Amino acid sequence: MYRIASKKELNPTVTQMEIEAPLVAAKAKPGQFIILRVDEEGERIPLTVAGTNSANGTVKIIFQIVGATTAKLNAKREGDSISDFVGPLGVATHTEGIKKVCIVGGGVGCAIAMPVAQEFKRLGAEVTSIIGFRNKDLLILEDEFAACSDRLIVMTDDGSYARQGNVTVPLKELLDEGERFDMIITIGPLIMMKFVTLTAKPYGVPVTVSMNPIMIDGTGMCGGCRLTLVRDGKRITKFACVDGPDFDGYEVDFDEAMSRGRMYADFERHAYEKTCNLLKGAE
Repeated sequence: MYRIASKKELNPTVTQMEIEAPLVAAKAKPGQFIILRVDEEGERIPLTVAGTNSANGTVKIIFQIVGATTAKLNAKREGDSISDFVGPLGVATHTEGIKKVCIVGGGVGCAIAMPVAQEFKRLGAEVTSIIGFRNKDLLILEDEFAACSDRLIVMTDDGSYARQGNVTVPLKELLDEGERFDMIITIGPLIMMKFVTLTAKPYGVPVTVSMNPIMIDGTGMCGGCRLTLVRDGKRITKFACVDGPDFDGYEVDFDEAMSRGRMYADFERHAYEKTCNLLKGAE
């Protein structure tokens, strides 16, 4: 069992927890993830490592309450325990040789982008961060990004905070002004990552995207997290859990990935509603 050392609400739908998992904390690197189960009969879900404290043996996770399992996880209190916490999994974000990086995060994807930005800052790179949210109420981690960024741009879709618009607007402005990054790393909704990639393409800037498809075992055996890359005109199958989660944005078939991501939407909605009713009944 893995004890919940701390719990904090970042906004009405996003929660941060620190889990006591010293073996994971000792080895996890930015870009990697864990797979957890809330209880022995629960489903396995992947969550990105949002930070570690090796001295305390804790791993930080940040999750959005969107499905049955995240609802059950959010019902846990500080001091409670969860059944399984496996990791670190996946390949850490590539940082070697990158001196000037632009981190583009959207919504809860900023929880994944933050430790990546922090790692680049630790390594001495020049970090520009662009983070976007639907509105002010959903804003998270602004102070943390400000602390690890040489330049931070905050966007909201409705203009309720900072600049109005999506994250591609300031990105294109910077590129038009002659900014040249060694790498753009974008993490967030698939549609956002697709358009960040399309925005950067005319300027020839490398783009890394962090993919988070359906995962079950985290070892590549189940095939649930498969992605299609298009390389030199050939379609190649990769697995996000072992080959990723980071991929070359110019190679990812985003349309297929978005289609696969919608396959279980109705089932997940039903499971979420059932779980919420059970949790309410237990109160």
